[in-house]
Amino acid sequence: MPGRVPTAEEVEGYFETCNNWGRWGPADEAGTLNHVTPENRKAAAALVTEGVSVTCARQITNEESPDVRDRPLHYMVSTGERYVADAPKSNELQFAREFFGLVFHGFHITHVDSLAHVFWEGKMYNGFPATEVTAFEGAKRGSVDVAANGITTRGVLLDIPRLKQVDWLEPGAAVFPEELEEAEAACGVRVGKGDVLFVRTGWLRSRNEIGAVSYTEPHPGLQAACIPWINDREIAMLGSDTINDVSPSGYPLPVPIHQVAIPRMGLWLIDNANLEELAAACETYRRWEFMLSIAPLRLARGTGSPVNPIATF
Repeated sequence: MPGRVPTAEEVEGYFETCNNWGRWGPADEAGTLNHVTPENRKAAAALVTEGVSVTCARQITNEESPDVRDRPLHYMVSTGERYVADAPKSNELQFAREFFGLVFHGFHITHVDSLAHVFWEGKMYNGFPATEVTAFEGAKRGSVDVAANGITTRGVLLDIPRLKQVDWLEPGAAVFPEELEEAEAACGVRVGKGDVLFVRTGWLRSRNEIGAVSYTEPHPGLQAACIPWINDREIAMLGSDTINDVSPSGYPLPVPIHQVAIPRMGLWLIDNANLEELAAACETYRRWEFMLSIAPLRLARGTGSPVNPIATF
């Protein structure tokens, strides 16, 4: 059942009660990725018993859609159209190449938010000034390259539509910590230190079956009440099939998960994941934990990266 809705004053209090500045030293830029230890990685590897891998990413296309704020660019530089199958044999190198350009922060591309993505009162995680992210140089602190070695740890899926026995949550439906715990109990798993937590709302299934809606319209996601719960569980990353935050948030803060968790907790986020195939695999193998591998692109001084998380059972 949904829990109590915290007041705006309580949510603002999370900036202090869920503050991890200095926890891993004054120069730390990794934040909650510090929760992932060699022991976490070895334990995650032990979960691989079937040898089956599943993507947790949406496909990147340049199609127009109501939920696409910045349409990706994709054009071919060289194609196979110039080569004729019955042409005389030649030693010429035949190839195709192309250009991709995209704004991955938004509502449709699966991506990681680094700790340089969101500021609060002019500061980023660990108290570094927001001016450490500049137009000319990009993110001089907290860039996605902090995760250059990738993230490999246990992933856990909490499937809220499965809990509620619905196909998907309705627009604007908020997920409370009590529901996260009910989903844990229903799936026989407990989210713990160093895990990547995926929360499924079914929003992608809704998009696939009845069509996309504008990114300005309400969508389901986590209620701000989940922030202390996430902090207490000491997870490494949080991901969802939306931007994680419910919209509208019901507070002056439009996206409190982003606004508190990134700059104060140092929590890395995965937005717009594809959790449909993952949910099906969890049902097939009757377990909601798996090894998860995430390899962000090594974008120098980037505030995040498109990503294809891979769950392996």
